[in-house]
Amino acid sequence: MKSFLFFFFLCFTFLGSCQKKTSIPAEQKYTNALIKESSPYLLQHAHNPVAWQAWDTTPLTQAKKENKLMIVSIGYAACHWCHVMEHESFEDPKVAEVMNTNFIPIKVDREERPDVDEVYMTAIQLMTGSGGWPLNVITLPDGRPIWGGTYFPKGDWVEALQQIATLYQKDPERLIAYADKLEQGIKTTSLIKTNPEAINYTPKFVAQAVDIWSTHFDHKKGGTQHVPKFMMPANYNFLLRYAHQTKDDQLMQYVLQTLDQISFGGVYDHLGGGFSRYSTDNKWHIPHFEKMLYDNAQLVSLYAKAYQITKKPWYKEVVYQTLDFVAKDLTTSEGAFYSSLDADSMTADEKLEEGAFYVWTKKELKKILQDEYELFSLYYNVNGYGFWEHDRYVLIRKQKDLDFRKAHALTIPQLQHKKQHWQHVLLIARAKRATPRLDDKTLTSWNALMAKGYIDAYKAFGEDRFLQAALRNATFIKNHQLKEGTLFHNYKNGKSTINGYLEDYATVIDAYIELYQVTLDLDWLQLANTLTQYTITHFYNPSQQLFYFTSSLDAPLVTRTIAYRDNVIPASNSIMAKNMFLLYHYTANTAYLEMSQQMLHTIQPKIASYPSGYGNWLDLMLNFSHDFYEVAILGSTAHSKVKEFNSYYIPNVLLAGSNTPSNEPLLDERFVSNETLYYVCVNNSCKYPQKKIKKVLDILK
Repeated sequence: MKSFLFFFFLCFTFLGSCQKKTSIPAEQKYTNALIKESSPYLLQHAHNPVAWQAWDTTPLTQAKKENKLMIVSIGYAACHWCHVMEHESFEDPKVAEVMNTNFIPIKVDREERPDVDEVYMTAIQLMTGSGGWPLNVITLPDGRPIWGGTYFPKGDWVEALQQIATLYQKDPERLIAYADKLEQGIKTTSLIKTNPEAINYTPKFVAQAVDIWSTHFDHKKGGTQHVPKFMMPANYNFLLRYAHQTKDDQLMQYVLQTLDQISFGGVYDHLGGGFSRYSTDNKWHIPHFEKMLYDNAQLVSLYAKAYQITKKPWYKEVVYQTLDFVAKDLTTSEGAFYSSLDADSMTADEKLEEGAFYVWTKKELKKILQDEYELFSLYYNVNGYGFWEHDRYVLIRKQKDLDFRKAHALTIPQLQHKKQHWQHVLLIARAKRATPRLDDKTLTSWNALMAKGYIDAYKAFGEDRFLQAALRNATFIKNHQLKEGTLFHNYKNGKSTINGYLEDYATVIDAYIELYQVTLDLDWLQLANTLTQYTITHFYNPSQQLFYFTSSLDAPLVTRTIAYRDNVIPASNSIMAKNMFLLYHYTANTAYLEMSQQMLHTIQPKIASYPSGYGNWLDLMLNFSHDFYEVAILGSTAHSKVKEFNSYYIPNVLLAGSNTPSNEPLLDERFVSNETLYYVCVNNSCKYPQKKIKKVLDILK
């Protein structure tokens, strides 16, 4: 384990050896303060014998006052290995005694405090070369890290704590010197060199980036050749768009193969809908079974867009099933969305076990399905291909429905009827099991992603209930999370908490712009513009021409980070850069365009060397390097025309419209009584107004 080896490096470097262990003083009374918190993850630890405190000024002040090291332990409610370490170490009174005596233990929900997580994750990656959760860091009293890692077996954890405490007692100056160096390393990671070249976004640059990226494609199983496999929706959103715009059939085939394999795999819940976080193998079979709102939100968007291109019924089924799951299990009575379902749940013999809610034995399936079992087992591979462990199977598909029907002489209605029957009876059986624990906090950024998912589903399928869900959520954010112009990050039990991060502003602005494009309600666009102005005031770093992750109003951490790499969620800076590109077109504010261009220019050298880490930035680059259109629809039937227009996949278009005269930049002096007209513009040049959507689509092609 790299982190543990690193500890011994510290021992031998600073002391020559670390044989001595700290003695435990006589019994003291320590209090776990987490019972006062609202985070489900923190509440999971509220009855540990460890004297946990939440991250705030109180334990930080206490650490400085008592000159005591801190343990900062970071995780999230759906994290399997977080539960393992809690059970092995944090529930053990003897381990707790070591932690309480020598340290001030602090528990952090990484989803509530992504700013804290980012700082210490960077530190661990610098120290060990890798990271993950649970994330456990030892810091000086001032919060600067000196040692850490991810999951530790109990014996290793206790030994490390004892020896670090000794090290701090014997030679604190050397640990302080190391913390100084590590602090500089952490700060350096957020420093991005100025790009000395002239701004130049070309189709050739994007094509070369895709060529480099493609060397890692897994053309058979989809995704990349790396294991574990993460879905990375932003990456496939870009690749789907690029393949469509450039008519690259080979790339399109790869993207669709990836979407097929992901949704055929065990990472997709074939009974209840929704996706788990990632696959531990190369065929998308065995997931870590937690279901995260942000994954499902973005995958709904992705599959809805893929449906618009292909009209594949399976993609529609995936979107509808996933939104049914979100509506049933992750939606509040206020129209907000909960954060996640746990990977673990109770077995019949009262043991907390990963995947227990989702997996099946042959014996169970035969009893429930009876005569239907044989066909079911072939369709979902209850065989060597679908085997997991201990006579348990994770449902996984191998064949497309057309091939399966031909092999078993089934019609489309017959197979659909059987699938619906199988799902029905197995869901009844599964409902008798203990359900996974729910993380019932509401995060503004993840909610905005889910609202956008509903909007994209509405565009693809025209279902009014999808638009209503998006509107309810957007209204919830406006009414509950936006107060005096400032967004809050967290909501629980009727209370909004934690000052919003850049990710909250970026995703909400994005969702509101999208909502305008389907409703033509100018209030959403104006609110997006107002939030953008606030973001520039409180987050923008003019020297680096990017945005900080935290507001200027927030208390300082070890460093103020800049999130610029696209990951399972796109970087908040890449989302903001796209927002400002769109708002420039809507508002004619050239400062937005200049900022968007400069942000992309700053990141461009990094894109060239590692394209797959910058998929959302590349999506923005397509707006600059290829034709990007403004389409305005004005007239008494504008709303119905907008709905029809949005049903097509046209990713390089910004849409505006009104059913009444308007003086907005894209609409001014374009309204003609008794007619509904389409205006198409590109590169500051407008085509002759059109009455028929077919003519408009021909222009856009």
